[in-house]
Amino acid sequence: MANTLVIGDLHSPFIKKGYLQHCVKVSKKYNCKKIRCTGDILDNHAQSFHTTDPDGYGAKEEFGKAIKALKPWYKSFPLMNICIGNHDAIPKRKAFEGGLSSVWVKTMEDIFHEQGFTGWKFAESWEENDILYLHGLGGKAKQRMIKEGCSVVQGHYHTESHITFHVTAKERWFAMQVGCGIDNKAYSMAYAKHHPKPIISCGVILDDYTPIIETMRM
Repeated sequence: MANTLVIGDLHSPFIKKGYLQHCVKVSKKYNCKKIRCTGDILDNHAQSFHTTDPDGYGAKEEFGKAIKALKPWYKSFPLMNICIGNHDAIPKRKAFEGGLSSVWVKTMEDIFHEQGFTGWKFAESWEENDILYLHGLGGKAKQRMIKEGCSVVQGHYHTESHITFHVTAKERWFAMQVGCGIDNKAYSMAYAKHHPKPIISCGVILDDYTPIIETMRM
């Protein structure tokens, strides 16, 4: 098992300035050989099921800006496994509700590979060395850890960044809420303006199974 960097939700193009540099610094600090992301790599605000900003980007423009914002990330992390988040899945969900068969809908991997991100892989979840990586729908990391009977790493909850342990007679598991890398001042985040501020952080899983959270200096 190699040291693994875990990048939080990005919501591109609405990424916190400096978060990429923070993740690169942490990756070098721990000599991480594997890179994972908890999902919501895209925001898809223009296609949201909720009220959208009428003065914001259109869907095509937002996607173009999201891809442009992610290119430096691809340069820094050309190989990455990404969990598909609820914001990533908005277009597919809309197609489904509109009665469009999945045979006509591209996968996240197809879309990103067409844009040149050929080293990025996408799945609902990833399980490696008894650690489950997922976005986080359906409960927080501690709940999923107990339910699944293994260690869990997830995002989704922008205002939470912490590690909880659970020990039995035979097992030792951890649950990591990794935080995020979003710009909470972006118009797409207006829905959360009365919420606590997001915690800008990333995670590391050492090869000895030790979980670490590194918060970003603001």
